[in-house]
Amino acid sequence: MKRLNHNHHLSLYFIVIIAIFSGIMAYVRLQNSSQLRHNFYRQWYKDYVVKVNQQESFIDTTPKTETRTALSEGQGYGMYIAVLSAKRKWSKKEYFDQLNNFYLKHRETINKDKTALMSWRAVENNGHWTINKNSATDGDLFIAQALLLASKQWHDDKYQKEAHAILQDILRYEYNPDTETLTVGDWADSKSKYYNLMRTSDVMPEFFDNFYQETGDKRWLVIKNTMLKRLNQLSHQNKTGLVPDFAWVSKNDAQPVKPKTISTENDGYYSANACRVPMMLAGCNDRSAQNTLKRMLKFFSKQNTITAGYTLKGKPLNKYQSASFSAPIFYAVSFNRNEGYDDLFMSQQYIFTRHLPQNNYYDAALTTMVRC
Repeated sequence: MKRLNHNHHLSLYFIVIIAIFSGIMAYVRLQNSSQLRHNFYRQWYKDYVVKVNQQESFIDTTPKTETRTALSEGQGYGMYIAVLSAKRKWSKKEYFDQLNNFYLKHRETINKDKTALMSWRAVENNGHWTINKNSATDGDLFIAQALLLASKQWHDDKYQKEAHAILQDILRYEYNPDTETLTVGDWADSKSKYYNLMRTSDVMPEFFDNFYQETGDKRWLVIKNTMLKRLNQLSHQNKTGLVPDFAWVSKNDAQPVKPKTISTENDGYYSANACRVPMMLAGCNDRSAQNTLKRMLKFFSKQNTITAGYTLKGKPLNKYQSASFSAPIFYAVSFNRNEGYDDLFMSQQYIFTRHLPQNNYYDAALTTMVRC
């Protein structure tokens, strides 16, 4: 009987030791993960955030070159990352304000009316700035979301007012009421042949929900439901479930564009714009969004290596890997663990074993964003 008690106590001892060891290891992993994330943010800030003066800063989308280029897309990412990092106490309100002030200074004027949309590109060369007119919807959407998050983070009504202003102008200048979808920018108006063009990565259901809850404007719910429906139609046109960078949309349908409709041979493929779609759908519980996302993840889970882009039938466009494709997939899978895609969760973590690229703002921004 004494021998039995001794064995029993010995077993309990080992169980306690194992539990303590497991707890320590879990804590270490958590700390390492948190430190890794912080390091990514610090490296991104060091390499890509450029101060104009004490009041303004911008995201340099062409580092290591003679000219410096600020894009509304990059500024939106920067402001968004600044708020996410502030929640983790890595960043300060001051850093967000500097990025925000640059956005405010570079707002678009349309027919002599000052709007809240950001001019899509500003190029600096030897201290001289050249501003390219027209807006880009993806940049404006990220700026709006960042401002709303900032208003909650720092309880500042100023950000809320600015968010309302840009949201109103997105609906005024970047919305097609005929198709009930967002256009690609203010330049794609009713007089343009691109009025019915949709950028698939502009389907941002979580943002749209937030915009509706903030403003009460039901058009945001219409936009969300319609654009998710068009995206799902595109996904079901191929066994892969992949969607193109751009599509023509009508009241009831969507079709991929032809090559070079906008800029490149890959306009109608899963390429540099559509790569963001998994990230934008990740946190949305809408049935249509989840169906589209899981069709795509199923395709990716069957690939030996995720490469930088695919035709809609699944043929790789390149032989190399790219963080701008892998980061959104990793992020999407993190919302869908234990659903058959965990191999992707493991394989796409390779992007976090490398240093952030110093000359590829897009890869760096998306990697930092999903780790904040």
